[in-house]
Amino acid sequence: MFNLIRKNAPENLQNDTLSGLTVALALVPEAVAFAFVAHVDPLVGLYAAFMMGLITSIVGGRPGMISGATGAIAVVIVALVLDHGLQYLLAAVILMGIIQILFGLLKLGKFIRLVPHSVFLGFVNGLALVIFLAQLDHFKVTDAEGIKTWMTGMPLFIMLGLIALTMGIIYFLPRLTKAFPSTLAAILIGSILALLFQLDTVTVGDKASIAGGLPIPHIPEIPLTWETFKIILPYSFIMAMIGLIESLLTLNLIDELTETRGQPNRECVGQGIANSVTGLFGGMGGCAMVGQSIINIKSGGRGRFSGISAALFLLAFILVAAPLVERIPIAVLVGVMFMVVIGTFEWCSFRLIGKIPLSDTLVGISVAVITVFADLAIAVIIGIILSALVFAWNHARQINVSTSYNKMGDKVYKLSGPLFFASTQNFQELFTPSEDTDDVVVDFQHSRVADHSAIQAIDKLAERYDKVHKRLHLKHLSPECRLLLKKAGHLVEVNVVEDPNYHIAVDKEAFSEVEITEKIPSNRQTNPL
Repeated sequence: MFNLIRKNAPENLQNDTLSGLTVALALVPEAVAFAFVAHVDPLVGLYAAFMMGLITSIVGGRPGMISGATGAIAVVIVALVLDHGLQYLLAAVILMGIIQILFGLLKLGKFIRLVPHSVFLGFVNGLALVIFLAQLDHFKVTDAEGIKTWMTGMPLFIMLGLIALTMGIIYFLPRLTKAFPSTLAAILIGSILALLFQLDTVTVGDKASIAGGLPIPHIPEIPLTWETFKIILPYSFIMAMIGLIESLLTLNLIDELTETRGQPNRECVGQGIANSVTGLFGGMGGCAMVGQSIINIKSGGRGRFSGISAALFLLAFILVAAPLVERIPIAVLVGVMFMVVIGTFEWCSFRLIGKIPLSDTLVGISVAVITVFADLAIAVIIGIILSALVFAWNHARQINVSTSYNKMGDKVYKLSGPLFFASTQNFQELFTPSEDTDDVVVDFQHSRVADHSAIQAIDKLAERYDKVHKRLHLKHLSPECRLLLKKAGHLVEVNVVEDPNYHIAVDKEAFSEVEITEKIPSNRQTNPL
């Protein structure tokens, strides 16, 4: 049923398996770190990474893409966990999955194409900042009265030293050899040094134990009331949108890297199924992971089995290696997350300042700021709206006319550029009825009537000429446009050979108000065949 291994290519199984092992090793520290960000048990993050990775690899729409617990989801659920507890989170994750499934079934995944590149840059930069700020909480200690204060003295120096060591290993080791994952090497070296020198530093085990068995399904223990639904719905919707946005943006990125094409709508359904099942099995939910997906692709994992093997390796780590993972210093995980921040942030954004339109720069900055102070979904939606407004404003100024006179001495306006809601005011300013000849021709051959506002603008222009007792002639309008015109419909010169044929974006009510009959021009008719 599923193309887990590509046919006639046995080497793909080996590549996918080795790549899956590499990804699983990188998933462990991040899943634990994101669980701490969300204020849940590390096992909740690890179960989410296992379930999300396994299910999306089987039923998702992008082979080779890795999903798991992510910082984007973790930062959103903090308030829900602190205010209502883990069981409400699990219910919200299940509902999140249902929303994502509906999104995919309605085939709305294609709308990811509407995300401009400036919004994408702001998205990833904002995500990097959110992850960075979340790590600062680990630099605080709680006193006997339960008050958090910033770490000082030797504990701070030890933590900073381990962070620097971790980041240095992750950065420099790949330059020496790529035979061993640098993230795993940094975790092992940092943990071993902390044990050998008995460093006074907080470990994963000091936060919570990750020892556990296979995830067991259970229904969240919450009251099934309308009040409960009102509590979890806002979180579920935000998580669903964040998860889909990050997953579909990652899908586009993997498409570019592999020069193949994923299935956005199927990926939406796959993410939804994975999250709903994850909630039932005690996971915190998640989405596609940019970093791990790139690691997988660059390690040779292109098929679905790469994600499946990564999930199975991760489960093996949970069942067998829990005592070892609990000895990992928190400082090492913070170092790993700082490297994720550095790798996620688009540093090229600074080089683009002054080289791209100012509007694109402002949109990217706006999205990043809103991501930090609100959430990713709102930031991306606002970014798309801002980009659309900029686009509309720029195109509104592109409408213009050239004037001439025909053989009969009539003034001819040749319109160029799109006529739509944003350009209607400029359209009206192009004409001077009081100064024109008794007969005026407006030629739409090089223009396009885009929406209902444009139709209203044409009718308004006809009224302006009618008030000064002059005759207006409209040429090269589409049949649909002619049908929608009320005041100016009888002014259209019909030429079925040259007239364009396209649809206009109008609502059904506006269309139903028009009599569906062909308009016969009262003054002229040019070659109606």
